This record gives sequence, C-alpha cells and structure tokens, in this order.
Amino acid sequence: MKKLISSIVLGCILIFGIWSSSSAQLISKKSLSLDLAKKIAAAAETEAVKSNFKMVISIVDDGGNLIYFERMDEAQLGSIEVAIEKAKTSVNFKRPTKAYEEKVVAGNNAILSLKNVLPFEGGIPLIVNDQVIGAVGVSGGTPQQDGSVAKAAADYFHSLKY
Repeated sequence: MKKLISSIVLGCILIFGIWSSSSAQLISKKSLSLDLAKKIAAAAETEAVKSNFKMVISIVDDGGNLIYFERMDEAQLGSIEVAIEKAKTSVNFKRPTKAYEEKVVAGNNAILSLKNVLPFEGGIPLIVNDQVIGAVGVSGGTPQQDGSVAKAAADYFHSLKY
C-alpha cells in the first residue's frame, strides 16, 4: 500500500512539474465587438449614401464569422453573399480583395482556382498590431464603388486608437 501511495505521489509530482514548467501560454488578442462592427458599417453606409450607392455591408471577425450585416434599401439581393464572401476572403488571405482582382485582370487566372477567393474589389481586412481581427465586405455597385465604400469603413476603423 505504501508503495502504491508513493508511486501515485511521485507520478503527481512529475506530472505537475512537467505541466508547470511548460512554456506554453495563451496569447492576448484584440477582437471586434458588435458595437464597433455597427460603427464600422455606419461609416460605410455614410459613404454609400453620400455617393448615392445602394450597398450591402458585412463585417466579419478574425475567423470569417459574420458579426454585423446591413442591406441598404433597394440594394440588390445578389450582393448579400458577395459582400460576405469579400469580407471572408480578406480575413482568410490577410489582404484586400482588390489584390486578387488585379491579378486576374493581369491574366493570372490561376487565382480563380483557389477555394474561397472572391477576386473583386470591396473586401478589406481590419488590422491591429499586424494582426487581422476582422474584415469589411461591400457589394452592390461596381468593384470600384464597392472598394470606395469599404475603404471608408476601414479608414474609420484605422482612425481609432487601440
């Protein structure tokens, strides 16, 4: 019995020692709140209204999950999924969707074979301290119009102090 107890105690000490000496740590990261997502979308909507565009605006988190979505009055239904996919593309590949549009226009059609890439301007990642914490995706006009509205949203976000 003494041997069994000694073995259990020794095993616990070894396990605790390995566990406590481990250098593994959790990381801290910023994330978008619903309130901030609404403000980012409002900046996009302000730009769209100013330019008389009817847009769909989506804000996603760092995993591409939808946080906030807005379809302005008279915005085309087909733009719903497009706006969301633009935001997801920006998060997944950590760059604006315009970068992929430019590659396709330049003749690099291999981009079109990539899964989950929507190569049209209008998706922009939201970055804090070199970390993508989400993205905005806009659809409803030409790619350039979508891009200008998404840029207004991203500019608003990046103007804030973290």
